[in-house]
Amino acid sequence: MVHLFRLLALIITGVTLAGAGTSMAGDSRSKLPRFASIRAAEVNVRTGPGVRYPVEWVFVYRNMPVEIIAEFDTWRKVRDWDGTVGWVHRSMLSGHRSAIVTGGQQALRRFAEAKSSTVARVDERVVGKLITCRKTWCRLEIAGKRGWMKRTHLWGVYNGEKLK
Repeated sequence: MVHLFRLLALIITGVTLAGAGTSMAGDSRSKLPRFASIRAAEVNVRTGPGVRYPVEWVFVYRNMPVEIIAEFDTWRKVRDWDGTVGWVHRSMLSGHRSAIVTGGQQALRRFAEAKSSTVARVDERVVGKLITCRKTWCRLEIAGKRGWMKRTHLWGVYNGEKLK
């Protein structure tokens, strides 16, 4: 009976900790899936959650957005914008949000309006720092320029997700 109470106490404690979510990329208490970004200029992506698994490929761009889709201990299963999936150590991820431009070249606009003047033309696959998102627009910083882009032209932010 005492063992049952200890087990229940551990389960309750675990549930409490799991529900205390934070916004840190590597924190296993955060909800899944969630977006993060690559912390280093080179990050090994493995076939499984541990150093004993072979490196399948390498991320070579710092700040590249990834979606964390699963967790095992200190390892995070991530998916990139192209749909490729692999495992990285949580220390290689950052909670700083970024997004990648999709759908061809896109306009970075001065204001969150389709008729607003263009600050820059941004090529597909360019990564920018996410500043905030409202409804259908997100404010980004790309190559030192700040402006707004339609959320539908970005990968790295969920539909309806609000960023402050």
